Amino acid sequence: MVIAVNAIFFQDEKREGYGHYAWEIVSQLIDTHPEHEFVLLFDKPYSNYFIKAPNVKAMLIKPAARHVPGFLYWYNITAAKAVKKIGAAVWLQPYGFCSLVSSTPQVLVVHDLAYKHFPKDNTKMNQWYYEKFTPQFLKKATRVITVSHFSQQDILTQFPALQKPIQVIPGAARKGFAPLNWDEKEFVKKKYTNEQEYFLFTGGISPRKNLVNLLKAFSLFKKWQKSNMKLVIAGRLAWHYEIFLEKLKTYKYRNDVVLTGYLPETDLQKLVAGAYAMIYTSNWEGFGLPIVEAMQSGVPVITSNTSSMPEVGGSAACYANPADPEDMAAQMQLLYKSETLRSSLIQAGFEQAAKYSWDHAAALCYAEIMAAIHI
Repeated sequence: MVIAVNAIFFQDEKREGYGHYAWEIVSQLIDTHPEHEFVLLFDKPYSNYFIKAPNVKAMLIKPAARHVPGFLYWYNITAAKAVKKIGAAVWLQPYGFCSLVSSTPQVLVVHDLAYKHFPKDNTKMNQWYYEKFTPQFLKKATRVITVSHFSQQDILTQFPALQKPIQVIPGAARKGFAPLNWDEKEFVKKKYTNEQEYFLFTGGISPRKNLVNLLKAFSLFKKWQKSNMKLVIAGRLAWHYEIFLEKLKTYKYRNDVVLTGYLPETDLQKLVAGAYAMIYTSNWEGFGLPIVEAMQSGVPVITSNTSSMPEVGGSAACYANPADPEDMAAQMQLLYKSETLRSSLIQAGFEQAAKYSWDHAAALCYAEIMAAIHI
């Protein structure tokens, strides 16, 4: 059987949330189902890293799907033709979009409906595309997957006429996220923060990540505690990042904020494991992989009390209102002042992270693939 996979976010050493989720599951499927042929559909030149086994092939399909006209052309014309040509039994669509014209069964992953709740975070053209086509994608897809029970309920609430089940398949932390010993942590701090402890945020810099409020919260923390603590922000400049960079220019504690840019996977894993705490107070997440990555690394987490984040963190995290910098700062101070709390969160975090598994996620995804074929 031929399984086509939309692989446009499989970028060697530059994968982020969606890309990590999709590749971890597809990689597991490739390993556990050698009887099937997996054809990865790329829209840009790709790395041979992804051609990991004899049952994997790749196709480069142009033009690149990186804007609304490109999306429409790639999904509905060039990629749809390629999928038909290779005789695929099913087409896995891990990024929330699918083809509206392909007759091949499609398994669609919708991570969240953030566009419904934060429309100003998108360009007008992208917002139009989401509003117009997301209902059509959900209707067209043979099977629908999402990454949390929160997102499942949000989809059902926003689209009550959707007459199909939505399977929840959460992500997990990758194997490289693991605790460091004392010497390794000291090396990381020496490399990034002049040997000072640090709070860490990981992810692309964009309005949804709430980084302006994080700066405000860090200011309050510094004012209250008079500590040498640093704030490290690790991630690429994603979109609408200009306001954050302008705020940073005149920020009182600018010398205590470290921007690393996008980091290779191994560097990111060490940076996470060396942190005093992860501060992931995003406005909205379908899942929030950095929460689980930090927990698996033995790092306590402060995250938002909104969307899926309480579901992901369970009782193993501190929670704050992302719209309230003072609340965020209070959680930072609470963790800083109580080593007992910090230790208990680290232990609880290991247990929480262990609930998530890529093996299990891949098995559930395979069941959806097979269900799509036999409908």
